[in-house]
Amino acid sequence: MTKQSMPSVSLLQNKDSLEEFKTADKVVLVGFFGKDDKSSNATFGEVADKLRDNFLFGATSDEALAKAEGVSQPAIVLYKSFDEGKNTFQEGFTEESIAEFAKVASTPLIGEVGPETYAGYMAAGIPLAYIFAETPEEREKLSKTLKPVAEQQKGKINFATIDAKAFGQHGGNLNLEVGNWPAFAIQDTQKSQKFPYPTQGSEKELSAKSIGKFVDEYVAGKVEPSVKSEPIPEKQEGPTTIVVAKNYQDIVMDDNKDVLVEFYAPWCGHCKALAPKYDDLASKFKPFSDKVTIAKVDATMNDVPEEIAGFPTIKLFKAGAKDSPVEYSGSRTVEDLANFVRDNGSNHVDIAGADGEKTEGVETDNMPKQAPAATEGVKEKVAKAAEKIKDAAVDEDEPHDEL
Repeated sequence: MTKQSMPSVSLLQNKDSLEEFKTADKVVLVGFFGKDDKSSNATFGEVADKLRDNFLFGATSDEALAKAEGVSQPAIVLYKSFDEGKNTFQEGFTEESIAEFAKVASTPLIGEVGPETYAGYMAAGIPLAYIFAETPEEREKLSKTLKPVAEQQKGKINFATIDAKAFGQHGGNLNLEVGNWPAFAIQDTQKSQKFPYPTQGSEKELSAKSIGKFVDEYVAGKVEPSVKSEPIPEKQEGPTTIVVAKNYQDIVMDDNKDVLVEFYAPWCGHCKALAPKYDDLASKFKPFSDKVTIAKVDATMNDVPEEIAGFPTIKLFKAGAKDSPVEYSGSRTVEDLANFVRDNGSNHVDIAGADGEKTEGVETDNMPKQAPAATEGVKEKVAKAAEKIKDAAVDEDEPHDEL
């Protein structure tokens, strides 16, 4: 059923229309309001207008229908084709509370991560617990085992199985040992932090008791995130400052400096082409090292708190505003990069004005804006799907490295 072709709220006049509507989609919401309850009807309609792409909304003022469904007016019932079948909402009729109810109640207790669902889980705003297993039978068995844990954490942590055969490489992104299944890990989708369960390869180890304890400790803030990092360089050689996960906070988040960071991948041809120009840029800023740092980090070998969609990605973390980095999207010339740091940084360092010479650039007319990130498993398939809706980080009109 095409949601946009229907009214935002369908009026349900009798039992037959209600019964038909309840199964019109995997998830539908029905408001049971009195005719004179203008406030609840209006609020429900406003939510329906905003979320009509996600859900079907219906409403009835028939008090007998509400009674038959086991609710009293005013109420909202979310009907779904999974888990317990329906959830009821009867308190705090605000747009925010209704939208939150819809989001939480419509998410399966233990769903499945795949190309069609990954983006939704990432946008849910709460952590995601992955259950990696190779066969459907294993995934179903572990789902039943961990159902009590998921029930206890509903609305706080989403739980989902993931096909370890098809998307096992994604386990590596969560700092799990790829190939050693089954496994369990939690991802804080807001902070880009990973919490792999330390024991892998045994169903017995993934019991409700052991995983329940691990999840409780995570919620209580007692589990440290797992951080993949190269060793901190003993000495910074060359003009560009090398950043790894273990010194990222010290260098990038130095609140006194404007820090320009290139997030790169060793295999990226465009990153290699940029390297000598980027070093030249760093050399020109060296006299101003108390105010500006030009840095780079191998984003394939180090966990970074930024969401990186393509290589190279260049961001400026300016002094006094580290929580709002500015992403660079201009030509990759030394001059343009220097001007970007000058114009967007808090310290406004002008290397051309300092030495009286204009910074030299290189011709990049044929250089693509960005190469796609080295995504694996689920992310790779999501990225391919995203291309169809032009949600890619690269300019479609320019050539780019293929994965």
